[in-house]
Amino acid sequence: MQTKDLKSVYFVGAGGIGMSALVRYFLTKGFHVGGYDKTPSDLTERLIEEGAKIHYEENVDAIDECFKQKESTLVVYTPAIPAEHKELVFFRENGFEIQKRAQVLGFLTQSHKGLCVAGTHGKTTTSTMAAHLLHQSHVDCNAFLGGISKNYGTNYILSDSDYVVIEADEFDRSFHWLRPYMTVITATDPDHLDIYGTKEAYLESFRHYTTLIQPGGALIIHRGLEMQPDVQEGVRVYDYARTEGDFHAENIRIGGGEIVFDFVHPDGVVKDIQLGVPVSINIDNGIAAMGLAILNGVTENELREGMKTFRGVDRRFDFKVKNDEVVFLSDYAHHPNEIEQSVKSVRELYQDKRIAAIFQPHLYTRTRDFYKEFAKALSLLDVVYLCDIYPARELPIPGVTSQLIYDHLRPGIEKHLIHKEDILEVARKREFDVLMSLGAGDIENFVPQIVEILS
Repeated sequence: MQTKDLKSVYFVGAGGIGMSALVRYFLTKGFHVGGYDKTPSDLTERLIEEGAKIHYEENVDAIDECFKQKESTLVVYTPAIPAEHKELVFFRENGFEIQKRAQVLGFLTQSHKGLCVAGTHGKTTTSTMAAHLLHQSHVDCNAFLGGISKNYGTNYILSDSDYVVIEADEFDRSFHWLRPYMTVITATDPDHLDIYGTKEAYLESFRHYTTLIQPGGALIIHRGLEMQPDVQEGVRVYDYARTEGDFHAENIRIGGGEIVFDFVHPDGVVKDIQLGVPVSINIDNGIAAMGLAILNGVTENELREGMKTFRGVDRRFDFKVKNDEVVFLSDYAHHPNEIEQSVKSVRELYQDKRIAAIFQPHLYTRTRDFYKEFAKALSLLDVVYLCDIYPARELPIPGVTSQLIYDHLRPGIEKHLIHKEDILEVARKREFDVLMSLGAGDIENFVPQIVEILS
């Protein structure tokens, strides 16, 4: 990426959660910033308020003239944008510098100390947690996150620090553009098989990612993963898990709506870490985030304060209604293992309650590849409401519908096939004590109305 003559940056897919963080970065650096996105959202409207010129029609004529000077314009796109997108075709045919979002992040890991978090699931919460730990400490950091931090109301943190926290996305092998100083790997359960084809190729992609860690840096990897890291000489390797490993928890106390534990690291123990978002899945996330933070100079007292004041991430175990009568939370979980961990965490908090979930499967290929695993995870619930599949970038696959998951749910479970239009009626009937909204599609659009009904 040549920055010397750069004046304008144009984003094709500006409203994506990861892209919008880069939009904000270039806005704060004083560049002309604009772009296209398919549909308006709260996020795109906020970006427009912050100075970005964004439009929603796939139309070359709608592109502002300042973005049509190829000598001074960088074009950034996401892999989710089709190759035949009219604006992308225009930039390509006219010789503009075009880079994937991941390439731009890779440039930042070469000019800063990149603290990256990769993994099939857990990476958004862990990276946001690590960013908060560092930013509220004397160390500080920049951050490009895959979710909106509730502490800061944004997915982007800007500072003068040498450190940059980045969520490392394995989709389309994007994380291979990064050059981490240190990285966490949370999980390697196969996903994105529409891209990778096989589990072996998926695991190989993570192995290759570990070769990119810079000498003098470190890898913090969850114990028990199926992949074998392959680091360069001079890279330290640590492992972590809930109750064992170089970084782990001991003396875990769960009760009264709180979780407290002692954090064990190679040089000692930090007593009485209190989780600001007290769900058991955040014990593992917190251990990884604290490992990254303590290796980069965050003090024990700063760790305690940071973990206690961490407020979470939008759509990641996000409690929306919580009173004596009903509980409602929204979670982005869209992989079977994520759903299993989320449901188990809720069950731990509300052992004697009737727990229901509205699940919107994400992608036909993922449903095809994992429908049995989805059914197994959802079978931990008392009631399941299955919506139609959210297609995202995909066309339908014959025979692949939510019925596949429905037919494999455990015998005796209460189960319903519903359309999105039925979601609010589910909330109105309130045949549950706890309701979870699960999925990475547009099910989130119903959350404000569900909150209104349940409140």
